[in-house]
Amino acid sequence: MTDKEIVDLYWQRSQQAISETQTKYESYLSKIAYNVLSDYDDSAEAVNDTYLAAWNSMPDNRPDSLSAYLGKIARRIAIDAFRKTNAQKRVKSEYSLSYDEMDDICPDSKSVEDEVITGELDRLIDEFLRGERYEARVAFLGRYYRFDSIETIADYTGMSVGSVKTMLSRVRAKLKNYLESAGYSL
Repeated sequence: MTDKEIVDLYWQRSQQAISETQTKYESYLSKIAYNVLSDYDDSAEAVNDTYLAAWNSMPDNRPDSLSAYLGKIARRIAIDAFRKTNAQKRVKSEYSLSYDEMDDICPDSKSVEDEVITGELDRLIDEFLRGERYEARVAFLGRYYRFDSIETIADYTGMSVGSVKTMLSRVRAKLKNYLESAGYSL
């Protein structure tokens, strides 16, 4: 079933929308949630919450890219759950590791997330990534959007772990310079 057909089912308030979403996107959403939460049960709960959030938001929204829309919801729900569960602990997950890597660029992740919501920082990062090589974009989005491990990125890019680490380090440094030249003090 196409994404447009699934979105139409949401708009018709058909229960089939959830089952079609689950069939097509459960593994994708589970991967995003697990990379943040590092717990299968919590990830499953976050994915179920994603389906509910999609159901509740769809009459007002008609996303062009269902995968991006669902991924954004799953990511937000998983990050919220991670923060709630680990508020006082320093738990290591791919989410926390990837955010640690971005400390030089985005030292205050809460204020950065507020700016992403407003869209300006999001636009600048998108503009920056469009100027990067394909492999760098794929690795960057894998690491800092889906929170994939370095090893996973190495597998799907065909690069060595060391090459991925080096490339991500260079991309982060270039992004930092780019954002500073755009007026962000980092």
